[in-house]
Amino acid sequence: MKTISVQELKAMLDRGESIHLVDVREPHEHADFNIGGFLLPLGQVQMMQTDAIDEWKDEPVYLYCRSGNRSGQACHILSAAGFTNVINVTGGMLAWKENFPG
Repeated sequence: MKTISVQELKAMLDRGESIHLVDVREPHEHADFNIGGFLLPLGQVQMMQTDAIDEWKDEPVYLYCRSGNRSGQACHILSAAGFTNVINVTGGMLAWKENFPG
């Protein structure tokens, strides 16, 4: 599984790169704090309810959650479903907040 650090991801976002960013946390977690990702909770990924992102199957898709565990699971599921370039954000939003507290 490919991974990216929060520092690398933030640098991409700061450069204004257009990327497919997916938040696999629950809606209340997304509402509390997010970095602009499309909300697709892990439960929906597990049920293969991925229609909203299916057009990204052949493009890089960056997945994040609270710590990197759920997004790692989502990466495996999406890869098995035909997504060719999924990338897990290591450390998730915990690492993001630790590195970028402001």
